[in-house]
Amino acid sequence: MRLPRFSRKTLCIPYAVFLIFFVIVPMCVILFYAFTDKNMHISGTNFVRFFSDPTKLSTIVYSLVIALITTVICLVIAYPVALILAHSKIKKKFVILMLFVLPMWINFVLRVNAIRELFNLLSQINGLEGLESANIFKTIFGMVYDFLPFMILPLYTTMMKIDTSLYEASADLGAGSVTTFFRITVPLSMPGVMSGVTMVFLPSMTNYVVSDMLGNAKVTIIGKFIYEYFGSDWHMGSMVAFVLLLVVFASTLFSGGFKSEENVRGANL
Repeated sequence: MRLPRFSRKTLCIPYAVFLIFFVIVPMCVILFYAFTDKNMHISGTNFVRFFSDPTKLSTIVYSLVIALITTVICLVIAYPVALILAHSKIKKKFVILMLFVLPMWINFVLRVNAIRELFNLLSQINGLEGLESANIFKTIFGMVYDFLPFMILPLYTTMMKIDTSLYEASADLGAGSVTTFFRITVPLSMPGVMSGVTMVFLPSMTNYVVSDMLGNAKVTIIGKFIYEYFGSDWHMGSMVAFVLLLVVFASTLFSGGFKSEENVRGANL
């Protein structure tokens, strides 16, 4: 019995429906509330209120810095780990990879609570409780702990797809290990780097749960503003969400995240 064959357009229908109802429609709702006042009249008042408040502007910069530090630390840790796993000859290396993914199976709040209790114990011993620098450190540590698997997995997947014959050709041409790394491994792993950076950088700007629980609610990021405003003022909350969307779009555009895999390879080879 032959199974029916579906055209590509038919197979795209479920994706299109999902895209419309869960991406486009919510985005339109946010835009509507962002550019209307409480009387549902079109207005730019929320926009003026946002950019006239130095606190909100400084919070955006603060969130960008925290997200950037978190992303860089995750990349520095994840890249050698993914490289070792991808090129090692260990038969059951998926077990090692599973050790990094295993914490994701545990409830997010439980993991953050466990880290908080650990830091509370260390703070009592060292007398660091309440220090602003300690709160920032704990926030970044918690984000790195939570988002590190999202950096390792795309890097590992990308490096596994690199053709090993390229390394053999590089060695035949007399290139050393360092030259091979920078001329082959780094350029061909850039799609994984960009995927990992996107998956870590974006949530790091909005994950106020980690900053509240580990930073003793003294580390405020832009996600906290969105949460608070949507509890009282949907119009201002939508404006903050829209501004965050623009910041994320600009960051992704600046980092080259919209480039296709072929363009990234062509630009680096």
